[in-house]
Amino acid sequence: MKIANKRLLIFDWDGTVMDSVPKIVATLQSAARQLRVPEPDYHSAKNIIGLSLDTAVETLFPDYAHSHDALVEGYKHHYLSVDTTPTPLFEGVEETLHALKAKGYTLAVATGKSRKGLDRLLAETGLHRFFDFTRTACDAESKPHPQMLTQILQHFSMDADDAVMIGDTQIDMQLAANAQMDAVGVTFGVHSSAELAPYKPIATVDSYPALLALF
Repeated sequence: MKIANKRLLIFDWDGTVMDSVPKIVATLQSAARQLRVPEPDYHSAKNIIGLSLDTAVETLFPDYAHSHDALVEGYKHHYLSVDTTPTPLFEGVEETLHALKAKGYTLAVATGKSRKGLDRLLAETGLHRFFDFTRTACDAESKPHPQMLTQILQHFSMDADDAVMIGDTQIDMQLAANAQMDAVGVTFGVHSSAELAPYKPIATVDSYPALLALF
């Protein structure tokens, strides 16, 4: 299968570009333990990946509103300074992004990360050179609100039909649907092909070489 007539490819980050799901889950659990609130299980914690941190905490800990600010700050501290879970790029990321740029595609990021967090990782990984524009939870409403995608489209003066959202979660698929944009699911992050299927992605892939083959 080939996807034609697209100019703009918009990537999620966590679970799509970077294998950061285990670290995010571990950090959420550590923050909960530190504040003595019930620790979310792995499944519950991974299912909020893609939301802004504030929204994720509100979703995971609805009965502990008085602790939400402390949980957010605890998460940030553990993620940056305590937890040592590695967060490698998925195999083939750099080669695929390079090839897509060479083919003339415009690349962007739409992520639930903070602006500071994304910029740090773009610099550390060297991937900043591939992406022409990025939107974070600091720049727009949390996914699955479509504002991130509409801002990206406005920046490039493109329509939703010109673009594809590429992500690993049901939240990413819903984000694309809310923006009336096609989506491609990847299965090496949070959700499986079967879990993504109800959101009708136009394709689902298991690797970066398979993603590149679509374009």
